[in-house]
Amino acid sequence: MPRVKVSLPASFGFAVDIPVRITDLNYGAHLGNDALLSLLHEARVQFLASLGATEFDPATRQGFILVDVAIEYKAEAFHGDVLTIALAANDPNKYGFDIVYQVKNQANKEVARAKTGMLCFDYTTRKLRPLPPALAAQVG
Repeated sequence: MPRVKVSLPASFGFAVDIPVRITDLNYGAHLGNDALLSLLHEARVQFLASLGATEFDPATRQGFILVDVAIEYKAEAFHGDVLTIALAANDPNKYGFDIVYQVKNQANKEVARAKTGMLCFDYTTRKLRPLPPALAAQVG
């Protein structure tokens, strides 16, 4: 089976630092795959906020739904590491876009790369909705 490969953009427009907590470790005493996905989620929420968007607005019941994820692990991360997660939007389409992530530790060593597919979703009708024009202009 071929390995997952995540292509990185030429530049990232947003980054956030997130420390690895003791609860993020697995039985191998390094960052667990489930914890990394949660850290990516936190970074994504901050990235969307920087664009004036939110994953879910309870007042309008509008938001995004994650439709796929790919993670390419490069190195271990440990308790006490501070991970810098850089994010960029790419591949916009009628209903959403992808977010690409690069995760590095405090020594600038690459820990992981990831991609998530995000689609605009109406949680009342349970259907996709078009990407708002203002947001499309920012992620295009």
